[in-house]
Amino acid sequence: MTSTQAQDVSGRLFLAVGRLSRSLRQAGVPGPGHGAISALATLVNFGQLRLGDLAAKEGVAAATMSRIIASLVESGYVSRESDPVDRRAWLAKATEEGERLISGVRSTRVQELNRRLDRLTPEHRDALTAALPALEALIADEQD
Repeated sequence: MTSTQAQDVSGRLFLAVGRLSRSLRQAGVPGPGHGAISALATLVNFGQLRLGDLAAKEGVAAATMSRIIASLVESGYVSRESDPVDRRAWLAKATEEGERLISGVRSTRVQELNRRLDRLTPEHRDALTAALPALEALIADEQD
């Protein structure tokens, strides 16, 4: 594959994944925005995290994460407490209500994705299934 072909594949993949993600988010239930849902999902997945660590995982500034967490605390989706190791830092944890919200959002988006997959030809579904290990490898380092 030439570098031009690789760039074309990269560009097409970037646009397709981004557009699919945005489309599935828009098909979801009303509530917190994408940044808040993403941060909450990270807390559900990883458990209690320091705000700085959560900001790093989400790729946002600490001040941005502080605002996101404040809104999630106000909504009852996250609890926040002082870090016993470093009293200057805060620990955030998803509440049961937050876990239910993420479960519902995932369910809604997965159902929508299932509807879209059902509309594909068997060949396209097979191609996506075959591509899953490669797609998962692209994000493997980010999930640690």
